[in-house]
Amino acid sequence: MFGPVFLGFLIIQWPQSLRSCQMFSSQEMSCWNLSLSAVPTELHPRLSRLDLSNNLIGELGVVSLGLLETLDISHNQLHVIQEGAFSKLTKLHTLNLARNFLYRNVIDNSQAFHFLYTLKTLDISFNGLEDRDVEHYLSNTSSLEHLTLAGNVLTRLTRKLFTASRHLRSINVENNLISEIQKETFDTLKGLTRLNLAGNNLVSICDFNLYHIKKLNLSRNFIEFFITPENEELYELEILDLSHNKLIFFPMVPKRNHLKYLNLQNNKIGDFENNISPLNANSLYRQMNLNVFETESNNGMYSYLKRMPLTDLDLSYNKFTSFPLKAFKYFPSLKSLNLSNNCLMNISDTESEVEQGEGHPQQKVFPSLRSLDLQDNQIQHLSPGFFHTLPNMEELVLKKNFVRICSPGVQPDTSGSIRDGGPSSTQCTSFRGHRNLRHLDLQENGIKVLFPHTFELTPLASLDLSGNEEMTVVREALYGLQNTLRFLSFRSNRMSNSELSLPCFNSLKKLDVADNTLDVLPRTLACSPLRELDLRNNSFTHLEETVIKNLSLHLNTIYISGNSFNCCTAGWLKVLRAVNMTIPDLHSAKCFIRLNQSVSEEFFTNQSNQCPLYVNTEVGGTDLVNLMLIIIITVIFLIVVALFVKRFVLDKSSQVTFRSNKVASCQYCYDDQCSATVAKISSFETVK
Repeated sequence: MFGPVFLGFLIIQWPQSLRSCQMFSSQEMSCWNLSLSAVPTELHPRLSRLDLSNNLIGELGVVSLGLLETLDISHNQLHVIQEGAFSKLTKLHTLNLARNFLYRNVIDNSQAFHFLYTLKTLDISFNGLEDRDVEHYLSNTSSLEHLTLAGNVLTRLTRKLFTASRHLRSINVENNLISEIQKETFDTLKGLTRLNLAGNNLVSICDFNLYHIKKLNLSRNFIEFFITPENEELYELEILDLSHNKLIFFPMVPKRNHLKYLNLQNNKIGDFENNISPLNANSLYRQMNLNVFETESNNGMYSYLKRMPLTDLDLSYNKFTSFPLKAFKYFPSLKSLNLSNNCLMNISDTESEVEQGEGHPQQKVFPSLRSLDLQDNQIQHLSPGFFHTLPNMEELVLKKNFVRICSPGVQPDTSGSIRDGGPSSTQCTSFRGHRNLRHLDLQENGIKVLFPHTFELTPLASLDLSGNEEMTVVREALYGLQNTLRFLSFRSNRMSNSELSLPCFNSLKKLDVADNTLDVLPRTLACSPLRELDLRNNSFTHLEETVIKNLSLHLNTIYISGNSFNCCTAGWLKVLRAVNMTIPDLHSAKCFIRLNQSVSEEFFTNQSNQCPLYVNTEVGGTDLVNLMLIIIITVIFLIVVALFVKRFVLDKSSQVTFRSNKVASCQYCYDDQCSATVAKISSFETVK
């Protein structure tokens, strides 16, 4: 409870030079980015963490903070470190000197490191250091466990480099110029578990023997092959990143390992015609790996893959033109496979899909795979054997392919041909009856029609059909997804209302129909518990209030910009505002007002009151119609009343005239006759 008071007291006691520093606690201070040219004096002796990064410090003298544990002087101009600079930092375990000029005065500066007896973590990255420079700085760092040398100019790793740091557990030499690693460089580092060599100039790993490494990053090099000696040693390797290299074949990983994640993205695997390695090394590697999936003779060489506990394999951006289903037998534990951005025409092999079992053809099943990414290939169809081979697949990405969906009268057989009675049928894919498939991405496949019951008995939770221009969703096309679908996208399909038929989704949470030509919300949306709705860039002039009112019971977010809304029929917006709906793009949403022959445009957030008949701009379409009806009925009523009054007045006038005429005519009669006539007139008036 005395913390804030104590901190306030400390701040008051600070010298003027420290007033801009921030005190997070009694032991933590940050003087980040204050243009300091030297380490502040009169620092509190109880500090355990001090941040002096992003300043202009060029020289470092003695720091008298006996309790300091973490010191950050990165992003400065440090080039001089006095010999006793760290002599009083007896508890320092983390030192960050990244992005300075330590390539100057290397021998003198390195003398200061002799006093870092308790140092565990050291970062001297981006200091322009060469091989010998690093050897000097590390010559007395026996307690070091974590070392970062990224962004320097090292060209090789020698056996002398880490001899004084035998307790290292992680090394990062990313983004250097390393093209050579001497043998025995890491032999003394028995506790080393993480090694990052990404972004260097390595061309091969031909004798990988780091048994204790768990995570190895070799991405962004020029590696053409990776070979491990064939032995029975158990490797601890769990994560291997060989992405963005020049591999032509699969790496020869250790026979006994714990490998779970293998990243081979952006290589040349699958390209069997490229000979680029010097000294025939590539020819030798080709002989060891060629046709590994097609011939039984090499089965023994790759049999260790079956014992590998690999769960994630990334083969995207390679040269595959096909991937036989039987290849999955080498990865029995595989859960996620990425084959996107290859040249795949198919991912099935009808000859290898079946195996003989007890005298009968029997398809091989690989139940472990859960996710398969085939984005951006040239796939036109997936055979029924594909789904049978991978029965537990939950996620399938087919974005940017040429997949054709089977019409109701077409069913592909197990050989991949089409059985519909016509000799000229094209191959297609059926998405019915895949009971474990939950997520399907069919973006940009050129699909023109979704036929009735396309996904029947396939309990999809998410379905993306974006980018299939002018696609028609016929009635009952999405039948069977009413109780499972949670995400649905028709973005950028150029669809009109007549081309979109939706059932009542009981679980739908997110709907994306942006970038189409819709002008009416499907009434079936009213029964969906939507949380997010994207209506951007359509042709809406208003949104039906009854639908909006029902949606607002669950809806959290709606996007509306890019439409041609009528400012004078925006009652739906009043409904959304009344429930505090989140409309992230309301500031850019516009509406239009038509006055006489002119049309003006306004932002919803800056509306004026210029609607005809002084109608409030937030009066909805239904309210406006009701108002017009009331006005019309009132006018008609007034006209009828006016006509009735006029007629009544005319009748009275005619009666008076008639009576006066009759009386006047009596003046020419005798008195007796006149009296009788007047009596008749009086009698007639009384009866009338």
